[in-house]
Amino acid sequence: MGGAGSCCVSSSPKLRRRAHARLESEPPDAGLSREDTGHNLQHISDRENADDLNMEYNPSDHPRVSTIFLSKSLTDVRDKRRSLYINHVSSQKTPARGRCKHSSCSTIFLDDNTISQPNLKFTIKCVALAIYYHIRNRDTDGRMPLDIFDEKLHPLSKCEVPCDYAKQDPEQKQIYRFVRTLFSAAQLTAECAIVTLVYLERLLAYAETDICPASWKRMVLGAILLASKVWDDQAVWNVDYCQILKDITVEDMNELERQFLELLQFNINVPSSVYAKYYFDLRSLSEVNNLGCPLEPLSKDMAQRLEAISRLCEGQYKDMRREARKRWASLDNLTVGRWVPAIIS
Repeated sequence: MGGAGSCCVSSSPKLRRRAHARLESEPPDAGLSREDTGHNLQHISDRENADDLNMEYNPSDHPRVSTIFLSKSLTDVRDKRRSLYINHVSSQKTPARGRCKHSSCSTIFLDDNTISQPNLKFTIKCVALAIYYHIRNRDTDGRMPLDIFDEKLHPLSKCEVPCDYAKQDPEQKQIYRFVRTLFSAAQLTAECAIVTLVYLERLLAYAETDICPASWKRMVLGAILLASKVWDDQAVWNVDYCQILKDITVEDMNELERQFLELLQFNINVPSSVYAKYYFDLRSLSEVNNLGCPLEPLSKDMAQRLEAISRLCEGQYKDMRREARKRWASLDNLTVGRWVPAIIS
């Protein structure tokens, strides 16, 4: 064992570098063609699908990529920060009290908005603001909306669509009222609103389109329709939306859902990391635009509820640690990971 002729012997790095240098120095046989030598073989990264590579830069699929609405709101955020700085400097001369709430030893202020249980009204406002920034800061390259989302071709009401409908940007309040009406009538949850925004940005990335004044209502309607069926256990049927929007037909809703799914390439999966990213980006957007959830003092009932949730999570973590102890270790880790109780003398 271990001799020069043994199969278990491992050559040193210096010997391997010398052997590799001899192989590189030897010229290829002149009788062999380039195809036989393999010099024209394509690298594996070049053979990868371009769509798979683009998926890494899609914020609705990759948790580390910044959301589209947050990047489109940066231009307005800079102006608002500049105006806030000017107001802050001017207010230093005449300070006003009572504007901000700060926690103290006797009182703790919390907002009723967590990642597991978001506040419905606050979340809808943030999603409407994100859609507003999509429309306001859209790319002006002359892109026409897709036919299935064009409100001129598929109107949502019997009212006549104005001639300049494709040029009038809706206000944030108008978007909020439209989304709030659908969520209130269909009794949808705040988590569904976040998933709706994920599907909207996934549609923009996959279909290479933008949200414009002529298409925002039907795009939002299609995203809400799909998110309600994927997220909620008791999904809202297409015929139920026809009761909310009186002038739309079931056939139109079915076609909208079918084409929306095709444009998403039937990718309706929303990982928890992507969901968390959109939640915190919406909170960041709300803080800049002064849409923060109202703070309330910590009451006794809220404290008991938080304590019950923490006990539940603590019990789950203990079960996970107990299962981890029962796992068998390999031969390489015999001396690692022992659980020894501490002895205090």
